[in-house]
Amino acid sequence: MTVMEQRGAYRPTPPPAWQPRTDPAPLLPDAEPYRVLGTHAAAKADPDLLRRLYAHLVRGRRYNAQATALTKQGRLAVYPSSTGQEACEIAAALALEERDWLFPSYRDTLAAVARGVDPVEALTLLRGDWHTGYDPHTHRVAPLCTPLATQLPHAVGLAHAARLKGDDVVALAMVGDGGTSEGDFHEALNFAAVWQAPVVFLVQNNGFAISVPLAKQTAAPSLAHKAVGYGMPGRLVDGNDAAAVLEVLGDAVRHARTGGGPTLVEAVTYRIDAHTNADDATRYRGDTEVDTWRSHDPILLLEHELTERGLLDEDAKQAARDAAEAMAADLRERMNQDPVLNPMDLFAHVYAEPTPQLRAQQDQLRAELEAEQEGTH
Repeated sequence: MTVMEQRGAYRPTPPPAWQPRTDPAPLLPDAEPYRVLGTHAAAKADPDLLRRLYAHLVRGRRYNAQATALTKQGRLAVYPSSTGQEACEIAAALALEERDWLFPSYRDTLAAVARGVDPVEALTLLRGDWHTGYDPHTHRVAPLCTPLATQLPHAVGLAHAARLKGDDVVALAMVGDGGTSEGDFHEALNFAAVWQAPVVFLVQNNGFAISVPLAKQTAAPSLAHKAVGYGMPGRLVDGNDAAAVLEVLGDAVRHARTGGGPTLVEAVTYRIDAHTNADDATRYRGDTEVDTWRSHDPILLLEHELTERGLLDEDAKQAARDAAEAMAADLRERMNQDPVLNPMDLFAHVYAEPTPQLRAQQDQLRAELEAEQEGTH
């Protein structure tokens, strides 16, 4: 081998028959995030759908505020707010059919609620009462996932299994920009593309993985560009434009359902609140940055569009606020009730057939509880 070859300058010529498996050009995302609101495309949007989105966004914002307040009152152990990201949350839920599955991360409580999960049950995990708190099969919402990106391979597995069974099911998996730095992200996208699984990956790029800015995680032009390396389309969308996110996700879901395979969607948004109530965001970002994003608020963007087109008046705005306030009041009332917990539930839903060790532990706990009860009489 020559010195140039040893230094890595050697580039062997591929055989004449070699050619790319896929033309990468159609897989590349747009240079700028796709937008609907404030553009000519908005005129084509269904007015009823826009009003429905608006009501959901207002309700979602109030849900985030109420849940955050519950942490300050000691009713929740922790709450990762999605304030500022409501457009992504709502669009993810509305883009799916009833038979489809949603795979949320820990920040996607609002998406689960928009999908139909009871607001209190959606918070049960964050309260520390149950590992999940709701039946995933009822609304086809997988458990809120705290470990970063581990829900993505699960979504691929379910989607691939559904296709093998002949079920017309699509899985939509949500993840933050920090999750794209995890190995599970790579494995999920690679398997999904190889198997052409009917799954949609939604990356909510809110700028920070806790305190780590995106620039310190990746040098890619965008996270959507990562799709090309796996052989799937990448889409880049304004994550605060609810109409645009819903349109892009809807296209991706239809693409997956008709056999087109997976899509990676990057929604560029911003986390207005801290990472959780335990985080001090002022240590890594300034008020000026946050205020800039407040002017691009998803509710204000949609409200302006609807008002300009004469599709939303003050009565309709007040009706949306009243409905949101009623939801918050019900959430407050039920969360302020101390739950009745049965320690024996620790052994429920662990194994279909309990192991000998688990049965022994169950018997031991039962005996301790009975002894404690007898001691109180």
